[in-house]
Amino acid sequence: MLNKYARAFFTRVLTPFAAMLLRRGVSPDAVTLVGTLGVTAGALIFYPIGEFFWGTVVITLFVFSDMVDGNMARQLGRSSRWGAFLDSTLDRVADAAVFGGIALWYAGRGDDLVLCAVTLFCLSSGQVVSYTKARGESIGLPVDVNGLVERSERLVITLVLAGLSGFEATFGVPHIGVLLPIALWVVAVGSAVTLGQRVVTVRREAAEVDEAERNRAAAEEQQAAAGDEAEEKGRTA
Repeated sequence: MLNKYARAFFTRVLTPFAAMLLRRGVSPDAVTLVGTLGVTAGALIFYPIGEFFWGTVVITLFVFSDMVDGNMARQLGRSSRWGAFLDSTLDRVADAAVFGGIALWYAGRGDDLVLCAVTLFCLSSGQVVSYTKARGESIGLPVDVNGLVERSERLVITLVLAGLSGFEATFGVPHIGVLLPIALWVVAVGSAVTLGQRVVTVRREAAEVDEAERNRAAAEEQQAAAGDEAEEKGRTA
């Protein structure tokens, strides 16, 4: 849901900025790399020390590169398999940095091993959710399901509530730090549900394809047998 409507909105907003970058000779791949470096730096510098507000500000400034680079490629009319591969690969790096930075906080000064484990589950399940779709498509299945919590939802929930929770340490707003644990639990449960949805979908689609192939093979065998029988009768006659 967020992926569908938010992308449409921000595509319109960021199109002039993307056009300006192209006029200055910046390539879509460069934007992808800079965006990933910015997200990674913001997450791994600020989050492990508990600066969730400023960390989220930095991450948010760079996370829009994920839409800018694609917009630039479309304006150039040269979307490529390499660009899609690079973008998808670096998305996984950025996601790992965000949740890795939060996990480092809870493993260190945050001193909460349960939430550290939940954060690591968010990290790993998010990677596996992406893998199931990519792997299903690689074996010829459509994987026609989005699921409850996709990458956009994971990032929005985590970044918004992490940034708000940072108001407690940065601005002294009391009790608001609880929003980050809530975000992590929501993302963890949502990712588990999404993973289940995708696995069930792949299993169903694989069974349908296998059944169709068996039926096609049986039909071809029947046609071949009928042809052999007709040929045998012709020789007998």
